Amino acid sequence: MDSTLTFRRSCREGVCGSCAMNINGRNTLACTKGIDELGGGAITISPLPSQPVLKDLVPDLNNFMAQYAAIQPYLQTQTPEPDGEWRQSPEERAKLDGLYECILCACCSTSCPSYWWNGDRYYGPAALLQAYRWISDSRDENQGERLDALEDPFKLYRCHTIMNCAQVCPKGLNPAKAIAEIKKLMVERKL
Repeated sequence: MDSTLTFRRSCREGVCGSCAMNINGRNTLACTKGIDELGGGAITISPLPSQPVLKDLVPDLNNFMAQYAAIQPYLQTQTPEPDGEWRQSPEERAKLDGLYECILCACCSTSCPSYWWNGDRYYGPAALLQAYRWISDSRDENQGERLDALEDPFKLYRCHTIMNCAQVCPKGLNPAKAIAEIKKLMVERKL
């Protein structure tokens, strides 16, 4: 109702992630959070925490998106491209469930204390969930290179499994589990 208030919005259906903000102390999507869910009384709305604010409820997500780009979120192969599509068994495809649904709203990363303190070097839950999505993809042939790129004291290892990321994800995803799986792969390849 206030035409002077600046905020991001696009889809109004919880699929684009642009309206992510902190409502009553919890990161969420404004478009899917009903007023009746907030329990009455005063409602506090603020921009996502730990990010520079561009204006009102609009955080600067340039660093967040740069970290996402750094994980190279696309299929990487060395074999020649097939005439049709890249084939995957139903079992291989099922391994991507709970990973590909991320809408990059930044709710998880901006709820993570490790990201608050080390956001310039720690990739955070969203980027690492997406990294694991590509590491897990049976069609991708650069798992080793992807793991090499994450082998750093800060990029991956600042996760302390606090689980804020899984608690606030509007899609019900579990970035902490994906991060743990990447750490497990790091150990396994050294054995």
